[in-house]
Amino acid sequence: MPDTARRSLLLSAGVLAAAGAALPRPTLAQGTTPAGGRPAADFARGGRLEQIASFPDRQITGITVTRGNRVFVCLPRWTVDVPVSVAELRDGALRAYPDEAWNAYRNAAPERPAERFVCVQSVVAHGDDLWVLDPAAPGQMGPVRNGPKLVRIDLRTDRVAQVIAVPSTVATPGSYMNDLRVSPDGRWGYVTDSGTPGALIVVDLRAGRARRALADHPSVRLEEDVIPQFEGRPLRRPDGRPPLFAADGIALSPDGATLYWQALTGRTLYSIPTATLRDANATPQRIGAAVRRVGTTHVADGLWMDAAGRLYVTNPETSAVEVADRPGAPLRVIAQDARMRWPDTMSQGPDGALYVTASHIQDSPWFKPDATATPSSVWRITPA
Repeated sequence: MPDTARRSLLLSAGVLAAAGAALPRPTLAQGTTPAGGRPAADFARGGRLEQIASFPDRQITGITVTRGNRVFVCLPRWTVDVPVSVAELRDGALRAYPDEAWNAYRNAAPERPAERFVCVQSVVAHGDDLWVLDPAAPGQMGPVRNGPKLVRIDLRTDRVAQVIAVPSTVATPGSYMNDLRVSPDGRWGYVTDSGTPGALIVVDLRAGRARRALADHPSVRLEEDVIPQFEGRPLRRPDGRPPLFAADGIALSPDGATLYWQALTGRTLYSIPTATLRDANATPQRIGAAVRRVGTTHVADGLWMDAAGRLYVTNPETSAVEVADRPGAPLRVIAQDARMRWPDTMSQGPDGALYVTASHIQDSPWFKPDATATPSSVWRITPA
């Protein structure tokens, strides 16, 4: 789609201003808030796709929806500085969360990285907590010193309750912690590392300790013969390099017993019993032997598993969200729209609706040198 046409589709919205300010945005669609957990919505007949927010000059990647129907997003420092790293979408405004101080890091003044969000890639709501995953690697050029961390924010008080520093032995020089899933009991966090050479990271959330697993294992590496295709052409940077993303999308079974993942630059879905990952005494050989090849998908960024064990997969090449009745089963499209460029991260609301970010990676200055910023949008999918 030409840039002029794409801009005409953007909703009326201002430009992000200072961190913490209420920023005019399209009003969010309001979902119902039933008692209990998150039901598995029935998308057997497909889904109704609705754009609920659009950002002409800011790139959103992660999204999460709480059981109280609060929506949080994150904006990484990939190609430009950002005034807000973690935000709540509320009453049509984008607000720094939990406060301005945590969002005060700037490229020009990279101070106090242990106490500020540096380059947030994922936000995940679990119970009364919001977990923020900060790989602290602006421009994906490697973590800044003392920056990589997980931050737990108490949603009842909107205050930081815990910070887990991820040491350099875990968030290594080529690391980029990408996506997070939290076990049903809230004890464990599982993270994909899409940097070089790729890995999974296991975090004991209670003890505040992180371990690196499957480093450079074939299951976490990118597949060198895979190059994303857009508008009939391979996606490449001006110097000819294709996207190079290792382990990226991640999903956890409803009982927390099985973890699934795949490389973004890849087509193979893998799994492992989480009990093996949690075992601090398991050797690398034992962990590697527990990995299973589940099936073949396509270039995919986000994975999500609902309460019925259905696996949702984003398809950046076709601007679609797909679902399989179980991991490894055939995928079918539930929503597709050419404006949903690079569907990225998914989360499920309390009414079962899926929320999806479109991060427009193919429209970023990485791949379009004349671009000064990367647009993005937020979408909601309800059963047809």
